[in-house]
Amino acid sequence: MDYSKLSKIETFIFDVDGVFTNCRMLITEAGEFLRTMNVRDGAAMKMALKAGYRVCIITKGSSLGVKDRLIFLGAHPVYDNVSDKRIALKDLEANHNISLMNSLYMGDDLADLVVFDKVLLATCPRDAAPEVIKKAEFISPKDGGDGCVRDIIERVMRTQGKWGHSD
Repeated sequence: MDYSKLSKIETFIFDVDGVFTNCRMLITEAGEFLRTMNVRDGAAMKMALKAGYRVCIITKGSSLGVKDRLIFLGAHPVYDNVSDKRIALKDLEANHNISLMNSLYMGDDLADLVVFDKVLLATCPRDAAPEVIKKAEFISPKDGGDGCVRDIIERVMRTQGKWGHSD
């Protein structure tokens, strides 16, 4: 990986399932789908936002609970139920003043590959699909749902001298 790219990142763009979650779902008898998220990923996300970074979400999934959690943490915008992630990327540029050449994207599965060549840095969790691992420029040593979000945020913020600052 070209580590100098970490110094250019201003925006984090994340998929949800397989990145914030571990790709597993509990299904209740009532038919609800339940996921777990790592609170340290959320804490890192809040630190990034406080330091002036932008955090955006693009996911094919649709869960009111997940969306509410990400909005509560400060992600904006949160695109869910997306059929083509390239459309959401275009909207980020056109309507949210985000430069993809100063953005990284973390995804874990085939639907994420269409985004990889549109951003400065394409990343994935350690347990991503083999095709994604092959195309990612950075592979986190952490699995999806087990700290990969915090890992990449911390790496960027440390590179830029912003990790651990409270101001």
